[in-house]
Amino acid sequence: MVGAVAGAAKLVFCGTPRFAVPTLEALLAAGYEIALTVTQPDRPVGRTQQVTASPVKQTALAAGLAVTQPEKIRNNAEFRAQLESILPDVIVVVAYGRIIPAWMLALPRLGCINLHASLLPKYRGAAPIQWAVAMGETVTGNTTMLLEEGLDTGPILLQQTLPIAQDQTAADLFDKLASCGAPLMVETLSGLINGTIHPHPQNHSRATLAPILLREDGRMDFAAHTATELKNRWRGFQPWPGAFTTLGSKKLIVHRMEAAGSSILVAPAVAKPGQIYVENCRLLVACKGNTWLELLEVQLEGKKRLAAAEFLRGNQLAAHTRLG
Repeated sequence: MVGAVAGAAKLVFCGTPRFAVPTLEALLAAGYEIALTVTQPDRPVGRTQQVTASPVKQTALAAGLAVTQPEKIRNNAEFRAQLESILPDVIVVVAYGRIIPAWMLALPRLGCINLHASLLPKYRGAAPIQWAVAMGETVTGNTTMLLEEGLDTGPILLQQTLPIAQDQTAADLFDKLASCGAPLMVETLSGLINGTIHPHPQNHSRATLAPILLREDGRMDFAAHTATELKNRWRGFQPWPGAFTTLGSKKLIVHRMEAAGSSILVAPAVAKPGQIYVENCRLLVACKGNTWLELLEVQLEGKKRLAAAEFLRGNQLAAHTRLG
């Protein structure tokens, strides 16, 4: 039954990173004809800056699929002619990394279907997984939607929820959402083809944004955030931009941390945000709302990564030292 339904639709798949690979593999397993895979050009990767094909390209070539890698798509006449010659029934978009132009949105009879890693209308934008964790959400999920010209504003097709564990990072959640989203896309396409799924509009008044991450998002602002909020931001900003502050004139990266809560034996009655307090080889810092954050593992600029106790043995911190 799935094969018969799948055979009735010709697809173009647009995607680039590892997040998109499970959906591409699921569509192939379901028997869909993928006439073309569209992915971003090969890019330099890592410290060696070796030019590397995207995970989607690698998967597509291994499956014998046709691949194209246009640098730009909005006014690309050659790319437009290529898609128009295919005349796909649907274009599936998963983390492609390019805004889909109006001509492309209008091309397939079933529309351009996107898998977005949030419960829309919350966390529209480039980094929904990271911001959901950073904002302390306990539940997130995936949404399949019809793309339109607005940023993640299109009608919703299906949604699924996924809990966020208290110590889970965005990096942990990434693979779970990718693997769960793949069968959701297959179910969505089957329902669209059969006429059993119908799009419904988003409640735009409840929309929140998840903009692309910047390096400065990792800077710890002890006056603006409580200890729990800073821990959540660290969880959300893994593996990049992480969490960092300054000690004197040097950058201090915080690799592990925990909200101290009531575990502090004797804390200063009044402490300014960023003020350090050392207790039994524990490194604590005052945050907004008279909360305390324990820094468990740190790395001073130019030095190696150390557990807090080892760091304190090698660095004498004066009373009332402040971070940031």
